[in-house]
Amino acid sequence: MIAPMLAVDLHTFPILTTDRLVLRELRHSDAERVFAMRSDPQVMQHVNRPLAKGIEDASALIDLINSMVAANDAVQWAITLKNKDVFIGLIGFWRIVKEHHYGELGYMLAREHWGKGYISEAIGAVVPFGLRTLDFHRVEAITRPANLASIRALEKNGFVREAHLKQNIFWNGEFHDSLHFGRLAQK
Repeated sequence: MIAPMLAVDLHTFPILTTDRLVLRELRHSDAERVFAMRSDPQVMQHVNRPLAKGIEDASALIDLINSMVAANDAVQWAITLKNKDVFIGLIGFWRIVKEHHYGELGYMLAREHWGKGYISEAIGAVVPFGLRTLDFHRVEAITRPANLASIRALEKNGFVREAHLKQNIFWNGEFHDSLHFGRLAQK
Protein backbone atom coordinates (compact mmCIF):
# COMPACT_ATOMS: atom_id res chain seq x y z
CA MET A 1 0.00 0.00 0.00
CA ILE A 2 1.32 3.43 -0.90
CA ALA A 3 0.34 6.06 1.64
CA PRO A 4 -0.55 9.48 0.26
CA MET A 5 1.85 12.28 1.03
CA LEU A 6 0.97 14.18 4.18
CA ALA A 7 -1.07 17.32 3.50
CA VAL A 8 -0.18 20.22 5.80
CA ASP A 9 -2.15 23.48 5.81
CA LEU A 10 -0.85 26.22 8.11
CA HIS A 11 -2.43 29.22 6.39
CA THR A 12 -4.28 29.98 9.61
CA PHE A 13 -1.54 29.93 12.21
CA PRO A 14 -2.48 27.65 15.13
CA ILE A 15 -2.31 29.26 18.58
CA LEU A 16 -1.82 26.72 21.37
CA THR A 17 -2.32 27.29 25.08
CA THR A 18 -1.32 25.44 28.23
CA ASP A 19 -1.85 26.21 31.90
CA ARG A 20 0.99 28.77 31.89
CA LEU A 21 1.89 29.40 28.24
CA VAL A 22 0.60 30.75 24.96
CA LEU A 23 2.33 29.45 21.83
CA ARG A 24 1.82 31.93 19.03
CA GLU A 25 3.26 33.02 15.70
CA LEU A 26 6.73 34.55 15.77
CA ARG A 27 6.69 38.31 15.13
CA HIS A 28 9.30 40.87 14.14
CA SER A 29 8.63 42.58 17.47
CA ASP A 30 10.24 39.47 19.05
CA ALA A 31 13.59 40.16 17.31
CA GLU A 32 15.34 41.73 20.31
CA ARG A 33 14.49 38.80 22.59
CA VAL A 34 15.28 36.26 19.86
CA PHE A 35 18.68 37.93 19.48
CA ALA A 36 19.31 37.83 23.25
CA MET A 37 18.51 34.11 23.34
CA ARG A 38 20.40 33.14 20.16
CA SER A 39 23.50 35.13 21.21
CA ASP A 40 23.72 33.48 24.64
CA PRO A 41 26.53 30.86 24.55
CA GLN A 42 24.87 28.79 27.29
CA VAL A 43 21.55 28.61 25.44
CA MET A 44 23.34 27.73 22.19
CA GLN A 45 25.83 25.22 23.60
CA HIS A 46 23.87 22.22 22.26
CA VAL A 47 22.67 23.87 19.03
CA ASN A 48 24.63 23.42 15.81
CA ARG A 49 24.15 26.99 14.68
CA PRO A 50 26.37 30.06 15.04
CA LEU A 51 25.68 32.59 17.76
CA ALA A 52 23.60 35.53 16.57
CA LYS A 53 25.91 38.49 16.04
CA GLY A 54 23.30 41.22 15.70
CA ILE A 55 19.61 41.99 15.60
CA GLU A 56 19.79 41.41 11.83
CA ASP A 57 20.49 37.71 12.50
CA ALA A 58 17.37 37.49 14.64
CA SER A 59 15.26 39.26 12.02
CA ALA A 60 16.60 36.93 9.32
CA LEU A 61 15.70 33.90 11.46
CA ILE A 62 12.17 35.23 11.99
CA ASP A 63 11.83 35.75 8.21
CA LEU A 64 13.13 32.23 7.53
CA ILE A 65 10.77 30.63 10.05
CA ASN A 66 7.76 32.57 8.78
CA SER A 67 8.56 31.71 5.14
CA MET A 68 8.81 28.01 6.04
CA VAL A 69 5.43 28.20 7.82
CA ALA A 70 3.91 29.96 4.78
CA ALA A 71 5.23 27.14 2.57
CA ASN A 72 3.77 24.51 4.97
CA ASP A 73 7.27 23.06 5.46
CA ALA A 74 7.62 23.86 9.17
CA VAL A 75 5.70 25.32 12.09
CA GLN A 76 7.43 27.03 14.97
CA TRP A 77 5.81 28.87 17.81
CA ALA A 78 7.02 31.72 19.98
CA ILE A 79 6.71 30.59 23.60
CA THR A 80 5.14 33.31 25.76
CA LEU A 81 3.82 33.39 29.31
CA LYS A 82 0.03 33.22 29.45
CA ASN A 83 -0.54 36.58 31.10
CA LYS A 84 2.41 38.36 29.44
CA ASP A 85 2.85 38.36 25.66
CA VAL A 86 6.66 38.42 25.76
CA PHE A 87 8.85 35.99 23.82
CA ILE A 88 10.75 33.55 26.08
CA GLY A 89 11.59 30.77 23.61
CA LEU A 90 10.89 28.82 20.45
CA ILE A 91 9.37 25.41 19.87
CA GLY A 92 8.06 23.59 16.87
CA PHE A 93 8.52 21.23 13.99
CA TRP A 94 11.43 22.91 12.27
CA ARG A 95 11.31 20.22 9.62
CA ILE A 96 8.19 18.46 8.32
CA VAL A 97 8.85 15.44 6.11
CA LYS A 98 5.55 15.03 4.30
CA GLU A 99 6.60 11.98 2.33
CA HIS A 100 7.29 10.04 5.53
CA HIS A 101 4.57 11.62 7.73
CA TYR A 102 6.76 13.01 10.48
CA GLY A 103 8.02 16.20 12.00
CA GLU A 104 11.29 16.92 13.76
CA LEU A 105 10.82 18.75 17.03
CA GLY A 106 13.17 21.51 18.10
CA TYR A 107 13.06 24.01 20.95
CA MET A 108 15.07 26.49 22.97
CA LEU A 109 14.35 28.70 25.93
CA ALA A 110 15.91 31.92 27.19
CA ARG A 111 18.20 31.06 30.10
CA GLU A 112 16.31 33.11 32.71
CA HIS A 113 13.34 30.74 32.20
CA TRP A 114 15.23 27.45 32.61
CA GLY A 115 14.25 25.02 35.34
CA LYS A 116 10.56 25.98 35.46
CA GLY A 117 9.16 23.16 33.29
CA TYR A 118 8.17 25.45 30.42
CA ILE A 119 9.75 23.33 27.67
CA SER A 120 8.11 20.15 28.92
CA GLU A 121 4.77 21.97 29.10
CA ALA A 122 5.22 23.33 25.56
CA ILE A 123 6.19 19.88 24.24
CA GLY A 124 2.98 18.59 25.85
CA ALA A 125 0.97 20.98 23.63
CA VAL A 126 2.98 20.85 20.39
CA VAL A 127 3.42 17.10 20.03
CA PRO A 128 -0.30 16.22 20.28
CA PHE A 129 -0.97 18.97 17.72
CA GLY A 130 1.52 17.33 15.35
CA LEU A 131 0.19 13.83 15.89
CA ARG A 132 -3.53 14.63 15.83
CA THR A 133 -4.04 17.82 13.85
CA LEU A 134 -1.18 17.55 11.36
CA ASP A 135 -1.63 13.75 11.27
CA PHE A 136 2.04 12.88 11.79
CA HIS A 137 2.77 9.21 12.22
CA ARG A 138 5.79 10.09 14.36
CA VAL A 139 7.68 12.96 15.90
CA GLU A 140 11.45 12.87 16.15
CA ALA A 141 13.83 14.87 18.33
CA ILE A 142 17.62 14.94 18.39
CA THR A 143 19.72 16.17 21.28
CA ARG A 144 23.24 15.82 22.61
CA PRO A 145 23.99 13.35 25.43
CA ALA A 146 25.08 16.19 27.73
CA ASN A 147 21.74 18.01 27.39
CA LEU A 148 20.13 16.33 30.39
CA ALA A 149 17.27 18.84 30.70
CA SER A 150 16.23 18.17 27.10
CA ILE A 151 16.42 14.41 27.61
CA ARG A 152 14.23 14.64 30.74
CA ALA A 153 11.64 16.82 28.94
CA LEU A 154 11.43 14.40 26.02
CA GLU A 155 11.12 11.31 28.22
CA LYS A 156 8.49 13.02 30.39
CA ASN A 157 6.45 13.55 27.20
CA GLY A 158 6.52 9.94 26.03
CA PHE A 159 9.57 9.99 23.75
CA VAL A 160 11.69 6.87 23.56
CA ARG A 161 15.44 6.95 23.02
CA GLU A 162 16.02 5.10 19.75
CA ALA A 163 19.71 5.65 19.01
CA HIS A 164 22.99 7.04 20.27
CA LEU A 165 25.02 8.02 17.22
CA LYS A 166 28.74 8.43 17.83
CA GLN A 167 30.46 11.53 16.47
CA ASN A 168 27.91 12.02 13.68
CA ILE A 169 27.81 15.82 13.88
CA PHE A 170 30.78 18.00 12.97
CA TRP A 171 30.40 21.45 14.47
CA ASN A 172 32.90 24.14 15.40
CA GLY A 173 35.86 21.94 14.52
CA GLU A 174 34.76 18.97 16.66
CA PHE A 175 32.72 15.81 16.25
CA HIS A 176 29.73 15.41 18.57
CA ASP A 177 27.47 12.49 19.50
CA SER A 178 23.71 12.77 19.20
CA LEU A 179 20.78 11.01 20.83
CA HIS A 180 17.72 10.32 18.69
CA PHE A 181 14.26 10.13 20.25
CA GLY A 182 10.92 9.24 18.74
CA ARG A 183 7.26 9.20 19.63
CA LEU A 184 4.69 7.39 17.52
CA ALA A 185 1.06 8.26 17.03
CA GLN A 186 -1.30 5.90 18.79
CA LYS A 187 -3.98 5.12 16.22
